[in-house]
Amino acid sequence: MSCTHCPFFYRRPTGRIYIIHQIVENHSTASAPRAETVPFLPYSAETAAQLRDIGRPLAAADRGGGLVLAPGISSSAALIPACPAEHLGDPGFRRTHNLKYAYVGGSMANGISSTQLVEALGRAGMLGFYGAAGQPLEEVEKAIDRVQSPPPFSCGFNLIHSPSEPALETALVDLYLRRGVRLIEASAFIDLTLPLIRFRTSGICRNAAGEIETPNRVIGKISRAEVAARFFSPPEDRFLRELVSRGELTPGQAELASRIPVAEDATAEGDSGGHTDNRPLVNLLPAILALRDRLQERYSYPEALRVGAGGGIATPEAAAAAFIMGAAYIVTGSVNQSCVEAGTSGSVKKILAEAEQADVAMAAAADMFEMGVKVQILKRGTMFAMRANKLYELYRAYNSFEEIPAEMRAVLERDYFRAPLAEIWLGTREYFMRNDPAQAQRAEKDPKHKLALVFRWYLGQASRWPLAGDESRKLDYQVWCGPAMGAFNEWAKGSFLEQPEARDAVTVAQNLLAGAAALTRLHALRCQGIAVDYRLARQEPRTRDQLSRFF
Repeated sequence: MSCTHCPFFYRRPTGRIYIIHQIVENHSTASAPRAETVPFLPYSAETAAQLRDIGRPLAAADRGGGLVLAPGISSSAALIPACPAEHLGDPGFRRTHNLKYAYVGGSMANGISSTQLVEALGRAGMLGFYGAAGQPLEEVEKAIDRVQSPPPFSCGFNLIHSPSEPALETALVDLYLRRGVRLIEASAFIDLTLPLIRFRTSGICRNAAGEIETPNRVIGKISRAEVAARFFSPPEDRFLRELVSRGELTPGQAELASRIPVAEDATAEGDSGGHTDNRPLVNLLPAILALRDRLQERYSYPEALRVGAGGGIATPEAAAAAFIMGAAYIVTGSVNQSCVEAGTSGSVKKILAEAEQADVAMAAAADMFEMGVKVQILKRGTMFAMRANKLYELYRAYNSFEEIPAEMRAVLERDYFRAPLAEIWLGTREYFMRNDPAQAQRAEKDPKHKLALVFRWYLGQASRWPLAGDESRKLDYQVWCGPAMGAFNEWAKGSFLEQPEARDAVTVAQNLLAGAAALTRLHALRCQGIAVDYRLARQEPRTRDQLSRFF
């Protein structure tokens, strides 16, 4: 049996082709199968450390029968390119939003994605969104005051679709425009609305070079292709006509608005906490990328549309997969809720840090209750999912409180509301008379709407009891959470990040980015036909000090 050398080609970033060699065993007869000896990179602590040194290019060369890594580039060895964390994702996304890293902390309602969380990410060169949904306008304005204080950093605010309370959506956009908020994350939209289009098109003009400028930007959060298409298309004529008729736009501005997308960026959100369609990101992201390509070709926007990935991003492997699949940026949510900056109680963070991937369930949503929409929540240690879904069953079955059997009403008053339903209605009516009188007036005439508003009281309060750490209401905690939380806990188990007190949003983010970069380097090696020891893919959590030279 004799040996020959078979050339194996790979490309360096310059496009020039270099050659490494595979050893091929030649059998004595031409018809006999050939056994290939595949180049193999074995595990060692030194090799693992070299791969995780993401800013340094390496060459994988044969040294006496086995591959070893050496710094630099060689024309006769496989290349492992440098992959700094700031090179992950789309440069256009980073440039547009003035970021160093293509990393976004998504908005979580009730201020769970707090100003502290937003500021920590922003000052680290990332992007955070304040969770304005469910917050009184005065609280949102206080948050604007805090994040707009110098020195400046990139950040945004949430705008959640509120079909049951459209006046809240309008008031929030009024606030954003008045206070100069320039970037929003639009979430839970089934169809686009006039306030959203008003925000996007306000102040549109042509600059001195004749280019269309839009002071305000939108990042859409979507899980359906038809909704993504609306965000990636120009605003509908009916909205632009209405804004012109109201004096919000001039006819010339409306014409300019007809040439821009509602959002240049849209996040394909897979199986996430809160509002979700539970779609696997590995299926959703390619579909939205393909849609993006079709709409970019149709409209020929000067700046190409971009698609980010969210829902399930909780480990370096998930982050690397999203970037390799073509995500312009990644979005995290559930994992940030267990971090020290999150605007929730320590007891909730402890529960989240113990969650496993199967510890989630779907429950009736407060903001879209009458429509039957559900949100994904943590079921570990709580009865909220069962109780919320029971309330929706009762809403579907009965038209008023009086129709509900007395025995069931007694259960509701004792276990759910802990007060007579009539008393809950009085408090609910008072709230809506202050914030949206039309809702209260409608309920006085429509017993079924009154039923919905009272049931929504329970659903709304259940998201606030955990924020306050109300132990007496622990069984009713509504904690929005996706399977990503369990995946993160599994990855962090046995490390310093296992304890929630050690989790800060930037350390988590840097671990995900640095791990993704190291895995991308390993993937480049595999693409050159080199097998690697599976242990080289492990990305154990590192402290901020250990990561500091990469960030």
